[in-house]
Amino acid sequence: MNYPSRIIAQGEKDAAIVQQIQIRLNQLGCGPVAADGVFGKKTAGAVKDFQSRHCDLRGQPLVMDGVVGIQTWASLFEVMETPAIDLSPLINAVLMIAHNEIGVCEVPPGSNRGPVVDEYLKRVGLSPGNAWCVAFVFWCFAQAAAKLNIGNPVVRTAGGMEHWRDTRGMKILSADVVNDPMLIRPGAIFIISRGGGKGHTGIVIAVRGGYIQTIEGNTNAGLSAEGGGVCELWRKINTINVGFILY
Repeated sequence: MNYPSRIIAQGEKDAAIVQQIQIRLNQLGCGPVAADGVFGKKTAGAVKDFQSRHCDLRGQPLVMDGVVGIQTWASLFEVMETPAIDLSPLINAVLMIAHNEIGVCEVPPGSNRGPVVDEYLKRVGLSPGNAWCVAFVFWCFAQAAAKLNIGNPVVRTAGGMEHWRDTRGMKILSADVVNDPMLIRPGAIFIISRGGGKGHTGIVIAVRGGYIQTIEGNTNAGLSAEGGGVCELWRKINTINVGFILY
């Protein structure tokens, strides 16, 4: 059963969707609740019961809020991933190039520099020693565009918030994506604000169960924005506090 592209909570008017949730809750021993299509307090309580005993698709505890968002929905109906999407030649090339960079590390560690990292920074006009997550994204798109002999649509900048401000790509706000993860697709660029004008960014490679799978530069397994390498990571969609850019 496909996620309806919005959070389902008390007062939901689509009785058919609510009834399917109620039936599923009863099947899993959370309730019992009447399968009457009315999302009231008893159904919210059954949802909380389910959330207290189940994890999301990445094994993390569900938030016990009594509403059915994408993570609860994915766990409730065992939805493993979004359908395959046809991607443009540019995005296909970007994803392949980014994947080949996984494992690149700073030399020495913690220096924001190294033979490959320096090349990322050079593409956006910066010298070694600067933060480089945005430069990595630009470099991947620049390499792909050159391979296809087309222009690079990504803003030439080393600042994540500047990229968000100046992009000509399609902006999608994080709040909209929390409600409807199908708005984003592989190749999207996520933007996180860290405060003080600082940001972090990376490339989405998959969307599954309320999470995005990403390839990012200047990060590590702890999801740091000041890590030392190019990594493949998972982030909850609701931790992306600015939005996504589609090219």
